[in-house]
Amino acid sequence: MIEDPGFDTLSIHAGQQPDPLHGAVMPGIVLSSTFAQPGPGEPIKYDYSRSGNPTRTSLEECLAALERGKYGLAFSSGCAAALAVIHTLAPGDHIVCCDDVYGGSYRLLTKIAVPFGIRVSFANLGIPQQLERELNSSTKLVWLETPTNPLLSLLDLRALTTVARSSGVRVLVDNTFASPVLQRPLELGADVVLHSTTKYLNGHSDVVGGALITNDSNLKERLSFLQNALGGVPSPFDCFLVLRGIKTLPLRVRHHSQIALDLAQRLEGHPQVRRVRYPGLPSHPNHDLQVRQMRAGGGMISFDVAGGLDSSRAFLKALRIFVLAESLGGVESLAELPALMTHASIPREERESRGITDELVRLSVGLEDIEDLWRDLEQALHAARGA
Repeated sequence: MIEDPGFDTLSIHAGQQPDPLHGAVMPGIVLSSTFAQPGPGEPIKYDYSRSGNPTRTSLEECLAALERGKYGLAFSSGCAAALAVIHTLAPGDHIVCCDDVYGGSYRLLTKIAVPFGIRVSFANLGIPQQLERELNSSTKLVWLETPTNPLLSLLDLRALTTVARSSGVRVLVDNTFASPVLQRPLELGADVVLHSTTKYLNGHSDVVGGALITNDSNLKERLSFLQNALGGVPSPFDCFLVLRGIKTLPLRVRHHSQIALDLAQRLEGHPQVRRVRYPGLPSHPNHDLQVRQMRAGGGMISFDVAGGLDSSRAFLKALRIFVLAESLGGVESLAELPALMTHASIPREERESRGITDELVRLSVGLEDIEDLWRDLEQALHAARGA
């Protein structure tokens, strides 16, 4: 590898060198669950695939390189990765989390961390000064998403990490929506980056996986222990699939962003749409921050369908190219209703107070022909009007 390679080069080569024995350009998948040792307790490098595997190592090195981090750790899901971070804390510790957060993260924090004795506060962190008010002597972690899920608000990572760092508090950033193509939180002061590799990193809706990336050697050692002890590790084949997906990651994310911006602009002018949330639109309240912090607006759009739940249901049922399904970041376009799907674990009153209403639809814009996608949205919005 050349010195200081660019992102596109890293996405193809990081962690992956031709096989030194056979010269295979693509390293083979090592499916073995266990590894022969020349002597008792003397492994050559690996002893058991829960503890480490060559294919997983390739993925972890690639992920670290993409996020400009030193250490990468791969997990069986984004939730497994998040759970490992929670287990670095102890009863009595305090987490401050942004109030618009993935439903699975909310469930982990409220149903797993809180019963374990960890206190969790949810706060609107769009104003960095609010974080100062939330921190106390027990706060050990700030949990951020940007863009947030599903409202696509942006948080000022440099400002928030500065506040946290001044109090000695670690910052986790879930970078799933942006991907390292558009945003690299470690460069903005974060201590650890979380990914659902299921989404943009893999990009083909055929793997469930997660990852953590950090520059902190002490945190890495603790997370490595938890990765092995808790056992939430990905299979070698899943690691291979994510590595294969990453090779086209920059091309895909840039094109996702171009198509999403075009569709968001068209949706803004549609009479059946109340409000469009897309960071790349000048009308987005955090658009200036998007320009400073991200390289494009990303592939996610959320908007309110006029007419309430009946209209949003009719819209989603009428779609023909957009598939009604949870998840995001694949080459195919997906649509969902967060209130009844990805964020159903959040109590209704709390959801609605944050803006996750029955009218809110979330789109994951794929890579289909843009005119086909627009025609699909138009005809579905027409069906919603008659509901």
